[in-house]
Amino acid sequence: QVQLVESGGGLVQAGGSLRLSCAASGHTLSRYWLGWFRQAPGNEREFVTTIGYYGAATDYADSVKGRFTISRDNAKNTVYLQMNSLKPEDTALYYCAAAQSRLLPRNSGSYTYWGQGTQVTVSS
Repeated sequence: QVQLVESGGGLVQAGGSLRLSCAASGHTLSRYWLGWFRQAPGNEREFVTTIGYYGAATDYADSVKGRFTISRDNAKNTVYLQMNSLKPEDTALYYCAAAQSRLLPRNSGSYTYWGQGTQVTVSS
């Protein structure tokens, strides 16, 4: 069992930056493929980004490519999401998730463990 806890969300003006963190306990994160997803009110949960076991492999949704960066520190059992040039449409509840394999990493159904989410609100 892996417990994931996100932090770092908040209110920021358009063009600003935030850094989300997701700390894991229960198992070492190096065993898991990790991802960030987000869900805005009235919308389905959507893929944001994912990172492989040791950080070499990453993938991003087109909507965040070039603005967001995912990274991980397996020694600290933490995954990060650096968000720059934020836009009002980035406003959502952001979740981190852990998957035991790299099968379909853009698919939320591939992830077994989820955090409770951290709210990001971008004002115009």
